[in-house]
Amino acid sequence: MVKVIFPGGESIEIREGLTIEQLGQRHCPDLVSRSIAAQVNGRVLDLAATLPQEDEIKLRFLTAEDPAALEVMRHSCAHVMARAVMRLFPGVELAFGPTVENGFYYDFRTPTPISEEDFPRIEAEMAKIIATDEPFERLELPRDQAIALCRDLQQPLKVEHIAESLAAETTLSFYRQGEFIDLCSGPHVPKAGFIGAFKLLSVAGAYWKGDASREQLQRLYGTAWFTAEQLENYLHQLEEAKKRDHRVLGKRLELFLIDSSVGPGLVLWLPKGSVIRRELETFIYQELLRRGYQPVYTPHIGRVQLYETSGHYPYYADSQFPPMQLADGERYLLKPMNCPHHVTIYRSKPRSYRDLPLRLAELGTVYRFEQSGELSGMTRVRGFTQDDAHIFCTEEQVPAEFQACVEMTQFVLKTLGLADYRVRLGFRDPQSTKYVGSSETWAKAEAALEAVCRQMGLADLRIERGEAAFYGPKADFLVTDCIGREWQLGTVQLDYNLPSPQRFNLQYIGPDNMPHQPVMIHRAPFGSLERFVGILIEHFAGVFPVWLSPEQVRVMTVSEKVESYGRDVAQRLIAAGIRTSEDYRAEKINSKIRDAQLEQIPYMVVLGRREAQEGTVSVRHRRKGDLGSMSLEALINQLLHEISTKALP
Repeated sequence: MVKVIFPGGESIEIREGLTIEQLGQRHCPDLVSRSIAAQVNGRVLDLAATLPQEDEIKLRFLTAEDPAALEVMRHSCAHVMARAVMRLFPGVELAFGPTVENGFYYDFRTPTPISEEDFPRIEAEMAKIIATDEPFERLELPRDQAIALCRDLQQPLKVEHIAESLAAETTLSFYRQGEFIDLCSGPHVPKAGFIGAFKLLSVAGAYWKGDASREQLQRLYGTAWFTAEQLENYLHQLEEAKKRDHRVLGKRLELFLIDSSVGPGLVLWLPKGSVIRRELETFIYQELLRRGYQPVYTPHIGRVQLYETSGHYPYYADSQFPPMQLADGERYLLKPMNCPHHVTIYRSKPRSYRDLPLRLAELGTVYRFEQSGELSGMTRVRGFTQDDAHIFCTEEQVPAEFQACVEMTQFVLKTLGLADYRVRLGFRDPQSTKYVGSSETWAKAEAALEAVCRQMGLADLRIERGEAAFYGPKADFLVTDCIGREWQLGTVQLDYNLPSPQRFNLQYIGPDNMPHQPVMIHRAPFGSLERFVGILIEHFAGVFPVWLSPEQVRVMTVSEKVESYGRDVAQRLIAAGIRTSEDYRAEKINSKIRDAQLEQIPYMVVLGRREAQEGTVSVRHRRKGDLGSMSLEALINQLLHEISTKALP
């Protein structure tokens, strides 16, 4: 007999050999009739799957209300899309069709290219397939039969995949729906009728298995939701995201540049973008000093041996720039992380427990060799600057220091209007080999991190295994912007491994005059300045708070007769520390105002003969319009208040 435990704690005993659907029909028929799939001991399976032969099973049925069910439905929709494409484009060869965030894609090799003009008829064919409500049937075949089937189906990419990437598998699974059969591990919805509202989004090129040396395929992207309303909301979000695209706004507002002559993924900060970066750096630097951090600087490269000791090389060799081989045989690496350099500073002299916690901070630039297809403006780059810090402390100091790091991240996000977030605890996947350190060390670190977060009462706290850094568990802040998109920003990571004897063997002398191992905390509220600014551009749609705006005031004149007064006003604003630009062109004032509004200048000072005679200024706001006439002193005081309080738009 097998004990089955449901989410509420209720349990039953059943005989072996039942499918999930059979169990549901006996014990909760109404629930199983509404279910898409089920979660069995944490693994999502088809309802038709046989329950595993284990003494105890935790079972949860997944309905449309469950986020995990959405991914299953989208994967099934990808199969329906592939089936429709094969019907409409004879000779199509299938590659892969996984789910991605908010949707799915499928890669095809097609005799006839697919274009966006083909989307309506593909969608119409998909609707016909869904209307028939045919079931998804799982087939499991021995290896030889699986290869023979793919050959019969004239799917050479699948034959190659089985022969090479699945060489160790003796049995392979397929899913059949009507005439359509595809190599797939699943799971899928029971029947096509469970698929909700869908939309094809775009078509792009993609290399077979992501290898640029292989042939190029066509990748067809789509999205699917359980209701038409959810789909409509998502499409509206996409349209709003296009308007806010930081790559478009960054070019129009002259904030940053990425040029092929310098290299893809390498950001050039233009003067206006540099103002935003400098203000953020000043803000975080002042906060670091207030919280007891000591700023340091470290080089952009280091000897390969340093990163071998830390584990960054070779664990992540594929995502790093190749080492530089010098004439004397020494090898250097563009630094992928700042932490080995800060560790070196820590161990540069003997440390006592009286020195701890030692908080070292750096705005340090690091380099990762991201694949060209993954680069995206400022949000995915090859060189980026982290507001990085590493805290070396005793084990007893961990709770207070970790909490202080979380509180600092919360403060930074709130100041910048990013107060809608959740915290994800990234823990080790025990089945993975990418993590360093013992199971006991990991268990201790994970328990310490979770205890602090629970004590702080962090809302919507989630644990996700497999999301940890290779050296320790972490708390990531996933921020929702003003149009509902989620971004990973700040992070706080707990590390018992880099200080260990197996790595850098860090020590301090305790009250007992004996050596002890410190604990490291890695923390970066911004994460990456490039990514953070890219997200801010989209969050604010280029309408930055006054304290971050590259230009805070633009002085403009109605005619050249008051230019002298305009220059005097501009100089007094500049002397007060307010970033001021001037427009004395021989253009109509409405044209000057329109230009300033397009450039998202927060305040415009309009000067004519009356203002010059009265010694006043006429003020316009980029969103509120005409604010009327006031003294220059009153305007300066208002601006300085907005800047000092970091008021949000």
